[in-house]
Amino acid sequence: MEYNEAYSRYVGMIEETIGTLLPQTAVECPADGEIPAYLCETMRYSLLAGGKRVRPVLLLAACEMLGGALEQARVPAAALEMIHTYSLIHDDLPGMDDDDYRRGRLTNHKVYGVGHAILAGDGLLNYAYECLMKNALAYPQNLMGHVRAADVIARRAGVSGMIAGQSIDLLSEHMEPEAQRLCYIHAHKTADLLTAPLLAAGCIAGADGAQMEALSRFGACVGLAFQIDDDLLDVEGDAQEMGKQTGMDAQRGKMTWPALFGVAQSRARSQELWSQAEDALGSFGERAWFLHAFAETLRNRKK
Repeated sequence: MEYNEAYSRYVGMIEETIGTLLPQTAVECPADGEIPAYLCETMRYSLLAGGKRVRPVLLLAACEMLGGALEQARVPAAALEMIHTYSLIHDDLPGMDDDDYRRGRLTNHKVYGVGHAILAGDGLLNYAYECLMKNALAYPQNLMGHVRAADVIARRAGVSGMIAGQSIDLLSEHMEPEAQRLCYIHAHKTADLLTAPLLAAGCIAGADGAQMEALSRFGACVGLAFQIDDDLLDVEGDAQEMGKQTGMDAQRGKMTWPALFGVAQSRARSQELWSQAEDALGSFGERAWFLHAFAETLRNRKK
């Protein structure tokens, strides 16, 4: 199977699972256990806005590489996309990045207002954990694997992970760029949520310690390289092609790699990290073909 075919297969699984987990409800004040119609609409607006589904694809691909059951991994993959989407909704708010467009269309708060956008993000985050817990209980024979997967996702997305990185990023606006602080921001704001799916897959598939360490190294290198490239795209990218405004990091006084190290050195560091990511997969041999292709595709992205 070729890479694009495999990627489309994973995305198809994710879209089907999301559709099953979050169908549009029609009742404004529904029965207990159901989502009110308007709240569901706001959640679906951003969750179904497209995107590459990078994080859930990583989870499914790593699980399959390790010989795990894809059926057990589908809900965790969809839940991870809900968490990622909530973070984007909140990221776009006036109190954060104040963006008007995401993935080529108006951001959630521009369509539904700030209050409802906050609730849409809150809804996606909380519903993701509901889905994770319900899915864990559905597989009692692998309950601890699913509990560990949920723990990994919660910590990597939480107050010592992605949210921590976002917090330091916000505190660091208009500060003099500093390497240690910048690395902390990127390791948590971006890399943690790219490492989480790999480690969650390892938990579900019963990976050993050496395999978990290799997955962690791969995720960390991919995450940091991805963020450096994102910083570079904000300087050099095409706004129309990317579906969002460029040059915003400098306007906001963001601490970025190009601001600290310059474009040439940032690009060199990115290439070094992509190579390290490839090396981290060595112990998996040919089984890691999809992750190798994934890294190469991400490395060559233009938006």
